[in-house]
Amino acid sequence: MLRKIRIGAALLCFTAITLLFLDFTGTVHAWFGWLAKVQLLPALLAANFAVVALLVVLTLLFGRIYCSVICPLGVMQDLFAAAGRRARKNRYSYSPAISWLRWLMLAVFTGAMIAGGSLLIHKAALLIAPYSAYGRIAANLLAPLWQLANNALALIAERIDSYAFYSVDVWMKSLASLATALATLFGVGFLAWRNGRTWCNTVCPVGTMLGVLSKYSLFRVTIDTDRCNGCGLCARNCKAACIDSKRHEIDYSRCVACMDCLGKCRQNAIFYEPRPVTKAFEKADRIKAERERAEKNETNEQGMSRRAFLTVTAAMAASGALRAQEKHVDGGLAAIERKKIPDRATRIVPAGARSLRNFTAHCTSCQLCVSACPNGVLRPSSRLESLMLPEMSYERGYCRPECTRCSEVCPTSAISRIDAADKSSIQIGHAVWVKENCVPLRDGVSCGNCARHCPSGAITMVPVEAGNQSSPQIPVINTERCIGCGACENLCPARPIGAIYVEGHENHRTI
Repeated sequence: MLRKIRIGAALLCFTAITLLFLDFTGTVHAWFGWLAKVQLLPALLAANFAVVALLVVLTLLFGRIYCSVICPLGVMQDLFAAAGRRARKNRYSYSPAISWLRWLMLAVFTGAMIAGGSLLIHKAALLIAPYSAYGRIAANLLAPLWQLANNALALIAERIDSYAFYSVDVWMKSLASLATALATLFGVGFLAWRNGRTWCNTVCPVGTMLGVLSKYSLFRVTIDTDRCNGCGLCARNCKAACIDSKRHEIDYSRCVACMDCLGKCRQNAIFYEPRPVTKAFEKADRIKAERERAEKNETNEQGMSRRAFLTVTAAMAASGALRAQEKHVDGGLAAIERKKIPDRATRIVPAGARSLRNFTAHCTSCQLCVSACPNGVLRPSSRLESLMLPEMSYERGYCRPECTRCSEVCPTSAISRIDAADKSSIQIGHAVWVKENCVPLRDGVSCGNCARHCPSGAITMVPVEAGNQSSPQIPVINTERCIGCGACENLCPARPIGAIYVEGHENHRTI
């Protein structure tokens, strides 16, 4: 029964979180947006101490149920492990923890997060953050399939004069992000299919942190040594490889409370129950600790080599994908395809980010804001120094002053919650005019597209020759009023390089 409850809760959380990355209408976020905010790393970065305290209490009470129920990457691993289990039952076996690798990954990850977003190691550390890793998989691999299915339904509905669905643009936002998502899916998926929770208990820093707390959890899986006959059936069904049936011991730092072992024991010798606080139990803990210290120099070399090889292979695949750089936008219209992205000195980040430094330091590159952006403005960066972090570009649309979707869905403090009034007064950049590309001067025809569509009234058309109304009119930009929304850049007809573009600001200011 406990296993069925855990599976049902895990599938509900997994489905809801996945829909957050697939939803382009904003409906799902209104109901399940809170699930993104109860992930451990986003809660830590957002200084959401209430959520952190809740997760700590849950772990101290019930063990690592966060890893088996709430974490989407953990549930995804269970799905791959279930597929592997169908191929061969009772296929797992106990193996000692690779403690040095677990603590090394946690130390590197913690140091990278403290160092901040200015270092390349910070971007590399985000590759192993579990929620963000799954977010990239959902945003880059599942969302396009979901959108294509929606467009097929929209086409069918249109044939029968129904407007229940509407088509959306399906385009590749970043080749580097796509390659990273594929590498993560195949790396983590293969490890889970082959060995269960290897990633969680060897690489994942969140798993290592919660593993320290789960050693002291109130409820835990225990073995009744009087009933146990040492058949090892529980160990052969433990995807965390943490049950040593020969010694009747369980490594609680690696146990993810999946309950898979409970229904397998034919002797009814294994239970999930409150921890007995007795002298005998404390003595057993001391004996176990002494054995672990004695076995540090006698580690199973074969098991360590196998896990290390698989881990390094996955890391190499991910790092190889990072070298792929995208320099164009896969547009659906020929006019958009011919327009080149301007070379900005400072990348543009959404209103609510406060500054480029704050955004880079707090963003986990989960790309939930990219999935939620209805205007096609946000996309993962292809620059090496900001790889996969969201940035704004205006080839497909512009950032409408009334839209605040990215600030509503961001689970960290990378984009603070703002309303439409706040956004209209926040300057994230300013427009820059490129004289030699301007249509009135280059082609001798009137334009004024930038001035007509500027929502803040920051652009005025004036004649080249003062007092001569028949001379070509060119735009003059009031940088004090410009908010950097990109309407002028998006709608400028000049090709291949627009005559006006937005340069980002490192520090946002309120006009």
